[in-house]
Amino acid sequence: MATDELQQRKDRVVPGLGLLKGLTVTLKRMLRPAITQRYPHVKPDLPARTRGVIALKEANCTVCYKCSRACPDWCVYIDAHKETNEPAGGGKARSVKILDRFAIDYALCMYCGICVEVCPFDALFWSPEYEYAEYDLHALLHEKERLEEWSYTVKPPPELEIGAEPPPEPPPEPAVELAAAGAKGTADAATSTSDAAATARDGAGGERMAVVSAAPSTPAAPKVEVAPDQDVYDKIFAEEVAKGTPERVAQGKAKRAAMLAARKKAEG
Repeated sequence: MATDELQQRKDRVVPGLGLLKGLTVTLKRMLRPAITQRYPHVKPDLPARTRGVIALKEANCTVCYKCSRACPDWCVYIDAHKETNEPAGGGKARSVKILDRFAIDYALCMYCGICVEVCPFDALFWSPEYEYAEYDLHALLHEKERLEEWSYTVKPPPELEIGAEPPPEPPPEPAVELAAAGAKGTADAATSTSDAAATARDGAGGERMAVVSAAPSTPAAPKVEVAPDQDVYDKIFAEEVAKGTPERVAQGKAKRAAMLAARKKAEG
């Protein structure tokens, strides 16, 4: 039965049907206008999630080595040293890691994005920049200074799509409760001002139980939103352009300097 059905289907096939379908697709494409961009005179406006190049924000790096350990190509190179800082108000001295070198070899990188995902301190970002080709293979090893420049070209994340669920709000701080449990009878509670401890005495058995309550944390001061200092922005932008810095990188550096200047003025 199966052989007869296959033979009947072969007999029904119209010769040249596949060729007609292909010509139909070709005709549809021929009648549409061309959308080719005249690169490099016209550069594409890439989306924020474009995997162009990995940028580094050095101020956020804590030298945890998670990115270099998770990299499947071993193309992330990190060097650091420890420094001991004496506390200002007394106490035990603390050692801090200082980043000496952070380099990525893009001749080995396969742009998987694992280093960006595992970074717990938002020190690595995807930048849509793609014009960093070199004639020498060794020139694709970029140090932290070049990676920092690319961080100024990182675009903000896109807005939520229509119908998407908003991110969950942080849970409120738990309320401080004092509780005392007794075997029998009534309990008498007493609190102390130093450690906010409550003790309860069981009237029947004479047993004591201590419940320590944590002091409520003081709310953090709200952040003051400031506008960038336009004078500082114009000055830094003009200086960077005069040095030959690309326009997008110069805009990022000028905006950062303008925001820092505005925050200093707001803090007095």
